[in-house]
Amino acid sequence: MPTWAWLVLVAFALYATFVLALLVAGRREQARALADFVPDCALLCRRLLRDPIVPRARKLALAATVAYLLLPFDVVPDFIPLAGQLDDAVLLAFVLRGIARSAGTAVLAEHWPGTAGALALILRLAGASASGPPLRSHD
Repeated sequence: MPTWAWLVLVAFALYATFVLALLVAGRREQARALADFVPDCALLCRRLLRDPIVPRARKLALAATVAYLLLPFDVVPDFIPLAGQLDDAVLLAFVLRGIARSAGTAVLAEHWPGTAGALALILRLAGASASGPPLRSHD
Protein backbone atom coordinates (compact mmCIF):
# COMPACT_ATOMS: atom_id res chain seq x y z
CA MET A 1 0.00 0.00 0.00
CA PRO A 2 1.42 3.44 -0.92
CA THR A 3 2.49 5.81 1.85
CA TRP A 4 -0.28 8.30 1.11
CA ALA A 5 -2.89 5.57 1.53
CA TRP A 6 -1.46 4.71 4.95
CA LEU A 7 -1.60 8.38 5.93
CA VAL A 8 -5.24 8.62 4.88
CA LEU A 9 -5.99 5.45 6.82
CA VAL A 10 -4.28 6.81 9.94
CA ALA A 11 -6.14 10.14 9.66
CA PHE A 12 -9.45 8.30 9.31
CA ALA A 13 -8.58 6.07 12.28
CA LEU A 14 -7.85 9.12 14.45
CA TYR A 15 -11.11 10.73 13.38
CA ALA A 16 -13.05 7.55 14.17
CA THR A 17 -11.25 7.25 17.51
CA PHE A 18 -12.37 10.74 18.53
CA VAL A 19 -15.97 9.92 17.59
CA LEU A 20 -15.85 6.63 19.49
CA ALA A 21 -14.29 8.29 22.54
CA LEU A 22 -17.20 10.72 22.65
CA LEU A 23 -19.67 7.84 22.38
CA VAL A 24 -17.97 5.94 25.22
CA ALA A 25 -18.00 9.11 27.33
CA GLY A 26 -21.76 9.30 26.86
CA ARG A 27 -21.68 12.35 24.64
CA ARG A 28 -23.81 10.93 21.85
CA GLU A 29 -24.92 14.29 20.42
CA GLN A 30 -21.35 15.59 20.26
CA ALA A 31 -20.18 12.33 18.67
CA ARG A 32 -22.83 12.64 15.99
CA ALA A 33 -21.93 16.29 15.35
CA LEU A 34 -18.24 15.39 15.00
CA ALA A 35 -19.03 12.44 12.73
CA ASP A 36 -21.12 14.70 10.49
CA PHE A 37 -18.78 17.71 10.55
CA VAL A 38 -16.33 16.69 7.81
CA PRO A 39 -19.03 15.51 5.36
CA ASP A 40 -21.01 18.70 6.12
CA CYS A 41 -17.93 20.81 5.34
CA ALA A 42 -17.46 18.95 2.06
CA LEU A 43 -21.08 19.59 1.10
CA LEU A 44 -20.77 23.25 2.10
CA CYS A 45 -17.73 23.66 -0.15
CA ARG A 46 -19.52 21.99 -3.07
CA ARG A 47 -22.55 24.24 -2.68
CA LEU A 48 -20.45 27.41 -2.34
CA LEU A 49 -18.52 26.54 -5.51
CA ARG A 50 -21.84 26.40 -7.41
CA ASP A 51 -23.35 29.56 -5.94
CA PRO A 52 -23.36 32.55 -8.34
CA ILE A 53 -23.26 35.02 -5.41
CA VAL A 54 -19.79 33.85 -4.35
CA PRO A 55 -17.17 35.90 -6.25
CA ARG A 56 -15.00 34.02 -8.73
CA ALA A 57 -11.77 34.81 -6.85
CA ARG A 58 -13.25 33.33 -3.66
CA LYS A 59 -14.36 30.24 -5.58
CA LEU A 60 -10.83 29.80 -6.93
CA ALA A 61 -9.42 30.07 -3.41
CA LEU A 62 -11.98 27.55 -2.16
CA ALA A 63 -11.28 25.14 -5.03
CA ALA A 64 -7.53 25.38 -4.36
CA THR A 65 -8.14 24.73 -0.67
CA VAL A 66 -10.31 21.68 -1.40
CA ALA A 67 -7.62 20.38 -3.76
CA TYR A 68 -4.98 20.89 -1.06
CA LEU A 69 -7.13 19.10 1.51
CA LEU A 70 -7.51 16.13 -0.84
CA LEU A 71 -3.77 15.81 -1.47
CA PRO A 72 -2.11 12.92 0.37
CA PHE A 73 0.58 15.27 1.75
CA ASP A 74 0.29 18.48 3.75
CA VAL A 75 2.55 21.13 5.20
CA VAL A 76 1.82 19.47 8.56
CA PRO A 77 1.16 15.75 7.95
CA ASP A 78 -2.27 14.48 9.04
CA PHE A 79 -0.79 11.60 11.04
CA ILE A 80 0.46 14.11 13.64
CA PRO A 81 -2.41 14.18 16.14
CA LEU A 82 -4.38 17.43 16.26
CA ALA A 83 -1.70 19.56 14.54
CA GLY A 84 -2.18 17.63 11.30
CA GLN A 85 -5.86 18.45 11.19
CA LEU A 86 -5.49 21.92 12.68
CA ASP A 87 -3.60 23.32 9.69
CA ASP A 88 -6.38 22.07 7.41
CA ALA A 89 -9.06 23.63 9.62
CA VAL A 90 -7.23 26.96 9.81
CA LEU A 91 -6.84 27.09 6.03
CA LEU A 92 -10.51 26.30 5.43
CA ALA A 93 -11.58 28.84 8.07
CA PHE A 94 -9.44 31.51 6.38
CA VAL A 95 -11.07 30.85 2.99
CA LEU A 96 -14.57 30.76 4.49
CA ARG A 97 -13.82 34.06 6.20
CA GLY A 98 -13.15 35.60 2.81
CA ILE A 99 -16.40 34.20 1.46
CA ALA A 100 -18.33 35.49 4.49
CA ARG A 101 -16.83 38.96 4.02
CA SER A 102 -17.51 39.13 0.30
CA ALA A 103 -20.80 37.26 -0.07
CA GLY A 104 -22.20 37.57 3.46
CA THR A 105 -22.74 35.10 6.25
CA ALA A 106 -26.23 34.38 4.95
CA VAL A 107 -24.66 32.46 2.05
CA LEU A 108 -22.75 30.25 4.47
CA ALA A 109 -25.86 29.75 6.59
CA GLU A 110 -27.99 28.93 3.56
CA HIS A 111 -25.62 26.24 2.31
CA TRP A 112 -24.64 24.70 5.67
CA PRO A 113 -26.29 21.26 5.89
CA GLY A 114 -25.40 20.57 9.53
CA THR A 115 -26.63 21.68 12.91
CA ALA A 116 -26.97 25.27 14.07
CA GLY A 117 -24.25 24.67 16.68
CA ALA A 118 -21.83 23.50 14.01
CA LEU A 119 -22.72 26.51 11.85
CA ALA A 120 -21.98 28.79 14.81
CA LEU A 121 -18.59 27.08 15.13
CA ILE A 122 -17.90 27.54 11.41
CA LEU A 123 -18.80 31.22 11.63
CA ARG A 124 -16.70 31.70 14.76
CA LEU A 125 -13.69 29.95 13.18
CA ALA A 126 -14.15 32.06 10.06
CA GLY A 127 -14.12 35.21 12.19
CA ALA A 128 -17.62 36.11 11.01
CA SER A 129 -20.62 37.06 13.06
CA ALA A 130 -24.06 35.66 12.47
CA SER A 131 -25.21 39.23 11.91
CA GLY A 132 -22.95 39.71 8.87
CA PRO A 133 -24.28 41.32 5.71
CA PRO A 134 -26.97 39.12 4.16
CA LEU A 135 -26.67 39.83 0.46
CA ARG A 136 -29.19 37.27 -0.72
CA SER A 137 -32.86 38.01 -1.09
CA HIS A 138 -35.43 35.22 -1.07
CA ASP A 139 -38.17 37.04 -3.00
